[in-house]
Amino acid sequence: MKPALITLLCALSAASPALAEAPRIEGATAHQNGSSWTISVTLSHADTGWEHYADGWRVLDENGRELGLRVLAHPHVNEQPFTRSLSGIAIPEGTRHVTLQARCIVDGWSDESFRLTLP
Repeated sequence: MKPALITLLCALSAASPALAEAPRIEGATAHQNGSSWTISVTLSHADTGWEHYADGWRVLDENGRELGLRVLAHPHVNEQPFTRSLSGIAIPEGTRHVTLQARCIVDGWSDESFRLTLP
């Protein structure tokens, strides 16, 4: 390869932003409190700061309807993985599973989801 081409390729790769993987749900638990539920989600993401971080997760019923949304208001650069909870979720009686999906501020909702069996 010619030296000028190598120099150009190096400059282009250095100028390109690093792509982080999508946020990943590592695990989750659910607890019923009377007629509502609390779900705790442990997720990981290569947060780099305010410009790129996992900014939420949601709970979906078996038909894809959103039952709850947990907004994450700041990056967790030095706290990976981390766990956050959402209380007061109304899950229809008889529901056996919910789907959890994480989001990042740059890439939106992850294509990967997590199926949680309710106790």
